[in-house]
Amino acid sequence: MHILAITETPDRPTVETFIGLHERNIQITVICKKDWKYEFLLKEKGIKTQELIFTKKIELSIIRELRNIIINEKVDLVHTFTNNGLSNAIFSIYGLKTKLIAYRGIVGNVSFFDPISWIRFLNPRIDRIICVCDAIKDHFLSMRPRILAMPEDRPVTVYKGHKLEWYQQAPACLKKFGIPEHAFVVGCVANSRPRKGLEYLIDALDLIPSEIPIYLLLVGRMQGKNIDKAIARSQKKQQIITPGFCNNAPLISAACDVVCLPSIKREGLPRSIIEAMAYGTPPIVTNSGGSPELVAHERSGLVVPVKDAKAIAGAISRLYYNDKLRVNLGLNAKKRINDDFSNEATVEKTLIIYQQLLY
Repeated sequence: MHILAITETPDRPTVETFIGLHERNIQITVICKKDWKYEFLLKEKGIKTQELIFTKKIELSIIRELRNIIINEKVDLVHTFTNNGLSNAIFSIYGLKTKLIAYRGIVGNVSFFDPISWIRFLNPRIDRIICVCDAIKDHFLSMRPRILAMPEDRPVTVYKGHKLEWYQQAPACLKKFGIPEHAFVVGCVANSRPRKGLEYLIDALDLIPSEIPIYLLLVGRMQGKNIDKAIARSQKKQQIITPGFCNNAPLISAACDVVCLPSIKREGLPRSIIEAMAYGTPPIVTNSGGSPELVAHERSGLVVPVKDAKAIAGAISRLYYNDKLRVNLGLNAKKRINDDFSNEATVEKTLIIYQQLLY
């Protein structure tokens, strides 16, 4: 079979999935940005890459180019990983027998009453939607009105897999952020969107006993009214560090005592939490979207209700006072990534879906 994967800037797990499929004798061509930081891994394995820039939902020149690739290279299946890639691919396969798979990484934001949804995830030309967690699949299947419901076999869950060998570098030094050695550091890696609920984590600091030398390290693009207001009203604003985007975010998480992602809705399978768990840092997450599928409560981390600063504060305090629990959760978190979220399993499940559609 010949697969055309349409991406832009694929992350390491996605690139390694392509490599795994290639090593299973699958011919795969990857569309991605030229000189993207992981493109060299594909080229080292002899995987063909090509650059196409998707700037619009529907772009006739891109559709024609995609169609030429599909026909000339006898592509059997197109696997899309971006919204614009999906909408253009839908039109490029018109009248062809080529199968189409879409990737979906967040819950919701799709509606039967939204015209854009019909040229993307609700389009009947899509054969499968690979969902990164059950929460996404369940959302698709529970959409109303039921008369418009998609076939039950269209959305399928395939966790995005990792390998512990990717996470062997030494943790970052937090001194450069002005954090003292004795501090108990709670890390959060995210970009500030309303659905991330970061203000609840910030508010939680004031509910933590003053004897705990707490520091909150917010890594990523932290901009927004809710965050600004939360920091401004915090009694511990001097203990909130916002270094902005850092290209070594996983190593920063590895150096933290705890990581927390306080999402309030639409969370998929949070990569920042996976990376922290792979380094053995215990996570605190909310019961939003796929986070409870990733973090087994009381075994590989703690799961708290959404929009509950008091619960977040309680979880942080508990892990501060209970060293044994914190260490055990960290060890179990690392084991969970190795056992239940492996890249090998992702490759195998993806291959099975390809085979089901083509044979």
